[in-house]
Amino acid sequence: MNRVGRTRQVYFVEEYIPTEHHSAYLEYHCFDGTQIVAVRPRLPRDWDEPRRTAALAQLLDVMVRLNHIVRPILWFYSPAMFAFARHLEASAVVYDCMDELANFRFAPPGLKDLEAELMQRADLVLTGGASLYAARRDRHDNIHAFPSGVDIAHFATVRGGIAPAADVAALPGKKLGFYGVIDERIDLNLLAEVAHARPDWSLIMVGPLVKIGHADLPSAPNLHFIGQRHYDELPAYLAGWDVALMPFAINEATRFISPTKTPEYLAAGLPVVSTPIADVVAGYAGLAAVQIAGTPAQFIAACETALALKPIDYLPDVDDKLKAMSWDESFRRIDALLSDAVQREHRILPAPPIRRPGRAKAYDYVIVGAGFAGSVLAERLAAGSGKRVLLCDRRNHVGGNAFDHYDAAGILVHKYGPHIFHTNSDDIVDYLSRFTAWRPYEHRVLAAVGELRVPMPINRTTLNALYDADLCDEASAQAFLQARAEPVDPIRTSRDVVVNQVGTALYRTFFEGYTRKQWGLDPSELDKSVTARVPTRTSTDDRYFLDRFQAMPLHGYTAMFENILDHDNIDLQLGVDFKDLPADTLAAHTIFTGPIDEYFGHRFGPLPYRSLAFRHETLDQRRFQPVAVVNFTDEAVPYTRITEYKHLTGQVHRKTSISYETPQADGDPYYPIPRPENAALYKRYAALAQEHPEVSFVGRLATYRYYNMDQVVGQALATYRRLAEPQLSRGPAVSA
Repeated sequence: MNRVGRTRQVYFVEEYIPTEHHSAYLEYHCFDGTQIVAVRPRLPRDWDEPRRTAALAQLLDVMVRLNHIVRPILWFYSPAMFAFARHLEASAVVYDCMDELANFRFAPPGLKDLEAELMQRADLVLTGGASLYAARRDRHDNIHAFPSGVDIAHFATVRGGIAPAADVAALPGKKLGFYGVIDERIDLNLLAEVAHARPDWSLIMVGPLVKIGHADLPSAPNLHFIGQRHYDELPAYLAGWDVALMPFAINEATRFISPTKTPEYLAAGLPVVSTPIADVVAGYAGLAAVQIAGTPAQFIAACETALALKPIDYLPDVDDKLKAMSWDESFRRIDALLSDAVQREHRILPAPPIRRPGRAKAYDYVIVGAGFAGSVLAERLAAGSGKRVLLCDRRNHVGGNAFDHYDAAGILVHKYGPHIFHTNSDDIVDYLSRFTAWRPYEHRVLAAVGELRVPMPINRTTLNALYDADLCDEASAQAFLQARAEPVDPIRTSRDVVVNQVGTALYRTFFEGYTRKQWGLDPSELDKSVTARVPTRTSTDDRYFLDRFQAMPLHGYTAMFENILDHDNIDLQLGVDFKDLPADTLAAHTIFTGPIDEYFGHRFGPLPYRSLAFRHETLDQRRFQPVAVVNFTDEAVPYTRITEYKHLTGQVHRKTSISYETPQADGDPYYPIPRPENAALYKRYAALAQEHPEVSFVGRLATYRYYNMDQVVGQALATYRRLAEPQLSRGPAVSA
C-alpha cells in the first residue's frame, strides 16, 4: 500500500473503533511522504450491526463528498467492509484476499455470503498464496496469486550485524523466535512440548494476543511471550535469534495461509522451522534453510538440524529464491493489473471491413467455403500468386465453424462450439502468426461422473478420484489399468479399442453413453479410429492435448480470418450459395470445401454426417465451471458437453456465457460418420472427382474426413503448392 500511495491518493478505511461518544464520526491520519490517509471510523459502543452498517455507509458518503472523490478504486482486504461500501460507484473494485477469514474464530456471520457478493462485483482478485488461489480460481475470471513479498533491504540489515534487542540478548541458551499475531493459528501445545523437552533453549514469541488471553498460554521458564513490537523493531529481534519458528497449528484457520514472515526470516539470513503449512511446503520445502516438521519430536529434531546449519551453505539458494519476491516486483505486477482493470470497459476490437464483390474482370479462382481451407487458399492464391479470387459462403460470415462473435452481453463466444488451436507444425504456426497474435492456452476437460468432476482423458488423478485409490506413480497406474483391461483380438470397433485398454467398467463409465449420444450409434458399430483419438494416461498430466504449440488467437478467430482475407485480390460473397452465383462470375478453376456429395447432387446417395445443436446462455455470474469444457458421459443427459467460453478467451467480464452441445441427426454437417459402408460411398465420389480436374476438393467436408484445424491449414497450404506449380496443376482433384 505504501508503494501505491506514492502515485495515487489512498484513503485506507480501517475497522471501526467502539466509543462512548453518542454519535458516529471519522478520524483522519496522514502518512508523511505518501498520499495515504488512514480513515478510522468511531461508532457508539451500544449500536447493533444494522445501525453500524448504515452509519458506516453514511460516513463513507460524507468522506467521498467532502474530498471530491469521483469513481474511486475500491480495494477490500475483508468482505466485511463491502457491507457498507457496496453502493459506491467505482472505476474498479479489488478484492485482496489474504486469508480464509470465515474460518477464523469469532468470524462474523454472513461473511461467506458477503465474500461471494464481493467476488462477483470485483474487477480484480488477488490472493495471498497458492493454496488460496487454488481454492478460488474457479470463482473469478481475473484472479492472480501473489505469495508473500518481502522488503529485502529492511530485513537484510540483520546480516550486517546490527545489535540485537536488549530483552532478547539477555536470555540464556540458543534462541528460537516467532513474531506475528498469536491467536488460534498458533499451536500452543507444540510450544509447550518443545519448551519442556529443551529447557536449554529460549523460545521467544513476539506479537499481540488476539481472541485468546494470557490464561490460554502455556507457561515455562524458557517460554517468553513479550508482546507486540513495531515493524521497525523486528530486525533487532531477528538479530538475537538463532532459528526462526513458524509453530502454526494445522486447522481450518491455517488451511490457506501464506505466511509473510517466511521470506522475511530468510531475508534476515535465519534458518526456519515450520509446521507443514501447505504454502510453506509447496514454496520452500526445497530449501535447506527451511525445515518442515509435523509432530513435536520432529519439530525439535528440525530445530536441531537448523541450529547446525552454516549460513554459507544455505544463503546462496535463499537469495536466489528471494530475488523474485520483492515488494517492488509485486507492486509492478499489481499496478499493471490495476491499470488494466480501471481501463477495461468490455473492450471489443472492431474487425476489418469485409470487401464485397465489385470487380469487372474475371476471376482466376472461385472458392466455395470461407472456413480454414477456403480462406487460407484464397490468401495464398491472392498474395502468393497474384490471382483474382472470389470467395463465397452460404453463411453470412467468414471463419466456418470456427466463427466467433461478441454476444449481447459483450462476451466473445464460439457460435458452433469450442475450437481450440493446437499443433506440432512450426510452419503452420508461422503462417497463421502473420494474421494474429496468440494467447497461450492449454485445454483441460472434466468428465461428469455422478457428482464427481474428473480429468478427461483418463489419467492417474481420474483413477484415484473414481476408485478412491492411492496410485502414486505411473507404474502403479499402469498396473491398475492392466488388471482391468480385457484383451480383444482383432480390434475392429471403437468398443474394442477401449475395452482392450481399460476394461468394461471404465468403458461404460466414460465412453459408452457419451459415444452413443455423439454418434447416434453404439461404439461397437463405429470404426476404431473414433476412440483411438482419446488416450489413456498413467501420469497426472490433465491437458487434453499434448502438442508443442497450444494457443488461442488473441482477438478471436473471426478477427484472424478477417486479417487473412484482407487483400485487394479477394472478393467475398457471403450469404450466397455457390449454385446461385451468376455464371459470369465463375472462374476456370473452382476450389470446393463443402460436402463432396452435395457438389455432385448426391448422385450416389447422401454421405451420412452427424450434426450438432447449440443452446447458448449468458449467466449473471463470473464463473460457471472450473474448466472450459465439462463432458457429460451419462446417456440420460441429452447434451454431451457444456462450454464456458471465457476460459478459452481469457476475457474478463462480470457475466459469463456458456453453451450446451447436443448431437443430432439433422442439420449442418459436422462429423463424417466413420463406418465401412460410408468410407466405400465416399470412394465413389472421390473417383468421380478425379474426372473433374477443374475442381479441387479440400477440407473436412470435401474429403469426408475429420481433421483438426491445423491439419486443414496444412492441407490447404499443400494444395496451394500444387496449384502454384504448373507441372502439378493437373494432379489429383481431391486433396489427401
